Amino acid sequence: MEKQETCKERVEAHYKARIDDIRQLWEAYKVDTDANVPDLGNFDEYGLAFDYVAPGTFNGQRRGYFRYQLSWGGPGDEFRFYTDENYRPTRVEYWFLDWLDGAKYTIRSGADWELLNEIFEYFRDCGIVESEYHKAIED
Repeated sequence: MEKQETCKERVEAHYKARIDDIRQLWEAYKVDTDANVPDLGNFDEYGLAFDYVAPGTFNGQRRGYFRYQLSWGGPGDEFRFYTDENYRPTRVEYWFLDWLDGAKYTIRSGADWELLNEIFEYFRDCGIVESEYHKAIED
């Protein structure tokens, strides 16, 4: 039986595929909010959820973050946005998670950073960021 690669060995390739998809969807969405990209669909229908994960939700989790969840199960993947008190991203991580394993890819600068910040700004302007934050901390 062939040994499956670890999440650490797979995370960068999965990240690159996801960011390429998101870039195509976002560029089409900016031109026409109803635009569909072949084999990908519409930006508004691409992810599973956008929510806030409060500190302490998971064992050892000290900081809260906003999660743009793209898939779940085995494997699952998501972007985690860590923000300042004004809901401005200070760090963005892509997480690839597969049954008792997980790895992250940190986005620090460049075109991918700009793209993800623009998308987060869109979520913030729509009121989703603040709404999800308050929903999570009130539970």
